[in-house]
Amino acid sequence: MSDFILPDVGEGIVECEVVEWLVSEGDEIEEDQPVVEVMTDKALVEITAPEAGRITRLYYQKEALAKVHSPLFAYMPKGEAAEQGVDEAADSAGEVSSGSPSAASADAVSAQPSRPATETRSSSIGNQMRIPASPAVRRLAREHELNLEEIDGSGKDGRVLKEDVQAYLDSASTGQRSATKPADSRPVDKSGEGSGDSVNHAPSQDLRIEPIRGVRAVMARRMVESASTIPHFIFNEDIDVTELLALREQLKPAADAAGVRLTLMPFIMKAMALAIQKFPILNSRLNAEATEIHYLPNCNIGMAVDSEAGLIVPNIKGVESLTLVEIASEVARLTTAAREGRAGQADLKDGTITISNIGALGGTYASPIINAPEVAIVALGRTQHLPRFDDSGQVVSRAIMPVSWAGDHRIIDGGTIARFSNCWKGYLESPQSMLLHMG
Repeated sequence: MSDFILPDVGEGIVECEVVEWLVSEGDEIEEDQPVVEVMTDKALVEITAPEAGRITRLYYQKEALAKVHSPLFAYMPKGEAAEQGVDEAADSAGEVSSGSPSAASADAVSAQPSRPATETRSSSIGNQMRIPASPAVRRLAREHELNLEEIDGSGKDGRVLKEDVQAYLDSASTGQRSATKPADSRPVDKSGEGSGDSVNHAPSQDLRIEPIRGVRAVMARRMVESASTIPHFIFNEDIDVTELLALREQLKPAADAAGVRLTLMPFIMKAMALAIQKFPILNSRLNAEATEIHYLPNCNIGMAVDSEAGLIVPNIKGVESLTLVEIASEVARLTTAAREGRAGQADLKDGTITISNIGALGGTYASPIINAPEVAIVALGRTQHLPRFDDSGQVVSRAIMPVSWAGDHRIIDGGTIARFSNCWKGYLESPQSMLLHMG
């Protein structure tokens, strides 16, 4: 029997919450088959089997905290499991050989491990594992006791998406309602006078308590630490993105041909990386004693993604050296991965500055909290068409995007963040000017 040791799943992470076991004790497993989902400080991680065999023991219950470098589960490798089965069968045959045929048959049957339910479940799980689907989709299917084999996947290579599961649930619910006969044939007293019994038909209001775990717990701890230890300087500005929107429309056909959805985010990130070259203190870190400023060589821009597990901030590495198409591709990849709980640890660490797009949810201005150890964060508000005066004094409609900066006031003063923001704003309001500085 071998123990699977929970490996390092992220920088500085010492424990993980067991979210869902995908197997049971006694189940047969194949190499690379998903065995368990664990939640780290930053994301949902799927642990797979190191080799084929049989699960013999699960060391942690669901929702328990598993320690890194400790046994997570035990398994019998496939070859050893087969040899053990032969030895057990031989021992059983030797023990019953001196008895009557009927007794021998009965004893042999009783010596066989009786796990029909487990074996059936193992087979079902094994079939489902072969169907492409994210951990979040598998969890949703398990919560509703659905078999992924029965759901038509609309994703690439038949991948089952969350929308496919929801559509299946909706169709099943519709069919059940149509087949259900209204069942309340009791006479209704329309006079308002009952039989004298007092019946309270008000729905029960039970208090629901949910523990704060995983990403939400880490977010709570870090936001309190950031807000209480870092003096935040807030700076608000309006950016006219009319010309930027026009440029995006011109470039969209080429981006579509490359299979990339072009939003404003790649332009915003590229402009930020260019502005940081002139104001590198926005891309720095303070040491623990706040006695040194460490200027970082690469601009790794994080983007806050609102996922079911909580706020996750993957970052795009080396934005200063990427093209707009490359940035757009990374934005799409990381957004999907974060929402499905599949963001890798490499995508979640080493961020240098963060963008929070609250405008996607309808907000305008905000007071964002710095994602320490970074020293600055910006919240993008909802772009609105507002009246503005042109050069001739005429009122025209312009696309205005409000932004809210927060800087670490220990090293970033108001003048610095204002000058940086003006530089960044200049690139966005005259996007063609970025061409002069792109490599």
